[in-house]
Amino acid sequence: MTATQSEPLKAYWQPGCSSCLRMKEFLQRHGVAFESINVLADHDAFADLARLGIRSVPIIRRGDDWANGQVLRDVARIAGIQWGQTDVLPPAELKARLDLFQSAARRFLGQLPVEKLAQLLPNRPRSYASLAYHIFSIADAFLDHELHGTRLDENAYNRVPRSGEDTKAALLAYGAAVAKRLDAWYAARGSKTDWNRRANVYYGDQSVHEFFERTTWHCGQHLRQFLMVLDLLGIAPRDRLGADAFAGLPMPEKVWDDEAGAGATAAPDAAAKSAGTP
Repeated sequence: MTATQSEPLKAYWQPGCSSCLRMKEFLQRHGVAFESINVLADHDAFADLARLGIRSVPIIRRGDDWANGQVLRDVARIAGIQWGQTDVLPPAELKARLDLFQSAARRFLGQLPVEKLAQLLPNRPRSYASLAYHIFSIADAFLDHELHGTRLDENAYNRVPRSGEDTKAALLAYGAAVAKRLDAWYAARGSKTDWNRRANVYYGDQSVHEFFERTTWHCGQHLRQFLMVLDLLGIAPRDRLGADAFAGLPMPEKVWDDEAGAGATAAPDAAAKSAGTP
């Protein structure tokens, strides 16, 4: 069913979600009014999404017409924004940026005091250890898609380290293993990959090239959050990345969502109830 423009536009999101912030900034840049719904603070939002069979955020919705907010051209369709052609960095450059982000994540993780690993991000049930793991697992999920044909489903970005995998040594080892796997894949298949073929991902119509771009900037945005964590702890990041490291990538402008209402405290069972989110 296609909604009329008279129905309110609703944007469902949660703090710390890179694509949620990007979606809202996109709407704001185009001057589009919308109802902002933090699903960790508004528990009725889960029921609203469930009625449409939706299990993840970000979501842009007008009536029963909705789209996953990870694909901005789909957001533009729902919001009534004219969409033009966008440029995507070449695969070789995306690989170089992804290598840079993965290496920096291991470096910054090495600076994090062990006693801070279990500390939670602001207003989000995600620990610092899980944030580091997430940066590595984003690239790992892309590799599973390319090497094994694994579909990227709603749970792919919700992976968390199991008991024993959340120590600093284990996280660093995981990051190093992902980097090695990434290099081996690109050396063997990078030049042979059909970058225009359709990616098998849950969030919309994407080419493999677009999926690789999303993998890269997604890691980059969470790396910026890890830099924020070190800053909050009063730790000077070694070899802090400058703006040039992120240039040309379609990333959010902000590092963290500071919208009024984002500071609402999540319910005690929020980790179990929260919608899947990047």
